[in-house]
Parts: sequence; C-alpha cells; structure tokens
Amino acid sequence: MAGSSGGQSAGGPKKARIEIIPLIDVIFFLLATFVLFTLSLNKIQSVPVDLPQATPSAKPNPEDETVVLQVSDGSTVYWNKELVSFAEVPSRLMSYKSSVPSPRVLVTGDDKAKYGAMVNALDEVRKAGIQVSIETTYRPTGR
Repeated sequence: MAGSSGGQSAGGPKKARIEIIPLIDVIFFLLATFVLFTLSLNKIQSVPVDLPQATPSAKPNPEDETVVLQVSDGSTVYWNKELVSFAEVPSRLMSYKSSVPSPRVLVTGDDKAKYGAMVNALDEVRKAGIQVSIETTYRPTGR
C-alpha cells in the first residue's frame, strides 16, 4: 500500500477547476432578467388625439380660393384644370398672390409627372412667397 494515498491518482492531488461557461450563462440570464424588469417599469404615456372624421357627403367650399397646380409630363401643367405651359406659371402665381388675401397652392402630379418638374413647380411657388401644400393621392391627368 505504499504509494497509495486514499483515492488520489498517481499524478498527485486533483486540482479544483472553475468552469467559466456556466458562469457566463448565469451572467447572461441575470442581464436578460434585469433588462426585461426595467422595460416593464416604463409606462408608455400618450396624448389622446381626436382626429377629424371625413364626411362622405361633404361638398367643396365655393369660397376656397386654393389653386391646384397639377404637374404633368414635360413642361405641361394644369392651373385649376386649365392646360398651361410651365413658363406661364410664375406670372400666374404673381397675379394670384396680388388678387387673393391669403393665397394657397396645392401642388400635385399625375402618373406622367417627373420628379424634376415637381421640384421646379414647388420652387416657383416658394419663390412667389405663397403657402404651398403637396397632394400625395393619385389624380388622373387634368383633373
């Protein structure tokens, strides 16, 4: 029995090891728990908004003097459904601005309109110093 020391191997006493993989798993579990707990503490607060309701039988206001400037292909635009060339737009904008106390222009395009022509129309309206809006719904040419 010489050389045998009560359950120890021939290479000497067995050293204790700290396994790092389970430690990393525990740390990630604690991190995830902490994140979920802090997210549940935040109460999402919102402001109630009363949105206007559309009325299907609404008729256009006859006193509304907003000009609809519809851009089409090339240098063609429609001024309130009237076909005009783009060169006429600045002079029409100036006369419109001088004749109406609060001028407004709605710029829209049809399926033939190009991006550059839309930007040019917006620039002309802004140069004239008129309040401009952009319509984002589809409109057939000349309507």
